[in-house]
Amino acid sequence: MKIAAIIAEYNPFHNGHLLQLNTIRETVGADEIIILMSGDFVQRGAPAVIDKYARCRMALASGADAVFELPVYFALASAEYFAQGAVSLMDRLGVTDVLHFGSECGDISLLQDCAKMIADESDAYRRLLNHHLKTGKSFPFARSEAVKALSADCNKEKITEVFATPNNILALEYLKALRQQKSTVKPLTLQRTGAGFHADTLSPKELPSANAIRKSLQNAPGSAVSHLCGHLPDACLQILKENRFLFLDDFSQVLLYKLMQDAYLNGNFSRFFDISPALSNTISAKLMQFTSFETFVQLCKSKHLTYTRICRSLMHILLDMTQEHADRLKADGCGYARLLGFRTKNGRSRLLNTIQENAAIPVITSPAKGLHMLTGSARISLEADIHAANLYEGVKAQKVTHVSLLNELTREVIHINS
Repeated sequence: MKIAAIIAEYNPFHNGHLLQLNTIRETVGADEIIILMSGDFVQRGAPAVIDKYARCRMALASGADAVFELPVYFALASAEYFAQGAVSLMDRLGVTDVLHFGSECGDISLLQDCAKMIADESDAYRRLLNHHLKTGKSFPFARSEAVKALSADCNKEKITEVFATPNNILALEYLKALRQQKSTVKPLTLQRTGAGFHADTLSPKELPSANAIRKSLQNAPGSAVSHLCGHLPDACLQILKENRFLFLDDFSQVLLYKLMQDAYLNGNFSRFFDISPALSNTISAKLMQFTSFETFVQLCKSKHLTYTRICRSLMHILLDMTQEHADRLKADGCGYARLLGFRTKNGRSRLLNTIQENAAIPVITSPAKGLHMLTGSARISLEADIHAANLYEGVKAQKVTHVSLLNELTREVIHINS
């Protein structure tokens, strides 16, 4: 049995994602496909547009065989930390043959050569990197220039492009994590086609970007989704239609309360994950100008702090994610595999049986039981996942009137029989 894994957000699932699943079946020959998916908050520092259970159902309806949740400390982090956590989870499941990911480059050999240089950090590489950083260049630019100087590849423009586009950057981090964790999983990449990652409008002639879909949902009246017909598989469109969408500003009130509470109780925000003293001071100085989540991010943004970095940092405060816990989890890796959903064929799942036999970490099907089972950093991580899910549900219940809160501790694994 050949098993492939995809690290994803599916925010939301669209036809580009369906193409990847079909490609894995047809060209890789995978019998089973595992999805390692972010929960209710995603890497760019925002809430997922619909909750993780709806997105899990989308993946299963489109051909995935099992969906596991990437813990929030990894899902809501920089590309490096995100990739380290996801690769750790994948490896500890003990069954994956292939890690499949998209990239703008599409050249796995070039990506691996670049990843090897940044993972191994030779003396020559560090000297060149530090030289460019000292001249005031950004870290991505400095890294690109160091790799170009040491590369035997005569086409230096290719390397510049590798370090300049988001899917390539994430691909490099996957490859770096595989190398550093001495994984035997084989990496394969699919060249991204259609609209660019940051495209914010939909075109009938191109595969869509998730960003354009989210923008269109934010601008659509009520919960209208008919304009997305043709951009998502029909089953996913129906799931989308059944849900109410959440965006950054839906969390404005709860963020303001949390910021004011911590400013009063602690005086600063430096204990939180990825909050430097300088950023803590900026948040404190700007706090009384707060009008909404998004406008506050713009107020705090600077030459050295990107919009996405500020979003993630504020989400870390909102979800009470500390630097101490982040450091422990980075050192320990993923300590459990939270199963969100799976498909059976004729009532059976060979994949889950194989995972149960080979996994190096507990497979959690009940959050409540998981809390009793886990200790140390793994328990800290699961508690953070539960808190994040409950807060997401709380905000959603406030937005959708007459809807009861759903307790994460009582949520059940999604099961689809095909």
